[in-house]
Amino acid sequence: MDKNLFDLFYASAGICTDTRAINDNCLFICIRGENFDGNKFASKALEEGAQHVVLDNYEYFVDNGKMTLVDNTVEYLQKLANFHRKKFDIPVIGITGSNGKTTTKELMNAVLSKKYKVLATEGNLNNHLGVPFTLLRLTDEHDIAIIEMGANRFKDIEELSEVAEPTHGIITNIGKAHLEGFENFAGVLKTKKELYEAVEKNNGKIIVNMDDPVLIDVLPKGVASTSYGTSDAADIRGELIALTPFVQMKWSSGDYSSQDLSTHMVGKYNFYNYLAAAAFGVDFNVPPLLISEAIQEYEPTNNRSQVKETANNTLILDCYNANPTSMASALESFAMNEYSSKIVILGDMKELGAESELEHRKIIQQLEYLGILGYTIGEEFGKIESDSILNSFSNTNEFIEYLKGTPISDRMILLKASRSIGLEVLENSL
Repeated sequence: MDKNLFDLFYASAGICTDTRAINDNCLFICIRGENFDGNKFASKALEEGAQHVVLDNYEYFVDNGKMTLVDNTVEYLQKLANFHRKKFDIPVIGITGSNGKTTTKELMNAVLSKKYKVLATEGNLNNHLGVPFTLLRLTDEHDIAIIEMGANRFKDIEELSEVAEPTHGIITNIGKAHLEGFENFAGVLKTKKELYEAVEKNNGKIIVNMDDPVLIDVLPKGVASTSYGTSDAADIRGELIALTPFVQMKWSSGDYSSQDLSTHMVGKYNFYNYLAAAAFGVDFNVPPLLISEAIQEYEPTNNRSQVKETANNTLILDCYNANPTSMASALESFAMNEYSSKIVILGDMKELGAESELEHRKIIQQLEYLGILGYTIGEEFGKIESDSILNSFSNTNEFIEYLKGTPISDRMILLKASRSIGLEVLENSL
């Protein structure tokens, strides 16, 4: 691609793709989606203060010296991001996984920021647009970049890795997520391990959970790695002391062994996310005491493993996302909590395709095995009858009406569902 096209970015005040949030003198890139065409706003972007516009639909091109027509604006954005990334000789950490990648990214950021200036993906902007946007925020001030990578279909991680060129990588886990796009678990596995392959290609290093046989099995032979887990053979060793409901843990590496650490997150799965962050801290020579400090200080947001006390109950809000693996893990951890009276509110898991009914039924079977009672919300769970289901509802509004006549009190309640179910709206009713 012509370098002059990249110069447009360096002459601007940054990238913008939305005329509702345009910056003066920005480079406006017109993006097409399934239901919209950003090219329609090319002229409006200039009127709103953009310095230049890059578009890929000739119908909206105006030969005024302030528009450049390319074959594909997404491709231009990705190549621009890769061109910019190559200007920085710093560690670029790629992170992916079926569950926990955003939380682990935030923990890694908290740990590494104790010593370094870190650029990290904001929120979960981890797709074909979010990764370039993050890389284009790199400046000379940054020492390390943490790039979260999501995948909904085959080759997604390979595509994002070609843009980010990661020098380090971690796969948090490989489970049953987005089965609709991957067909089956083997498809998820094949796509996620593309990150390992990219790191190997770049002669980098992989941080790996030694307790996860799937990850160990796909680890490339001969690649540099640092391991974490609960066994003495792991480079960074951890011990889960209790779930009360927060994770209480210890970790050690070499001659260092932490004291008992109290955290602000629940769930056995988050114990491993903490260990992963500690492993990166050790690998990048963050002082162990500062690593432990970061672990204890971090508090989750956005309904990810948050614990909230209401006037009536203790809520575990884990309703940002859900798939069969994460929901099963959440139920397992919830059963381990030492609380006398517990119930769950489970909402449908989306994007499971032909496996949807089977996977929802498996979750209810697990509920029965654990001896936990609860409510379900959504069409898929609504198809299942079980003594463990106290009542089923089509949507959250129905459940809110039900709670007006049948309030719940003095319980610890796990709320878990895919984001579109919107379980967080129940907080004020519980």
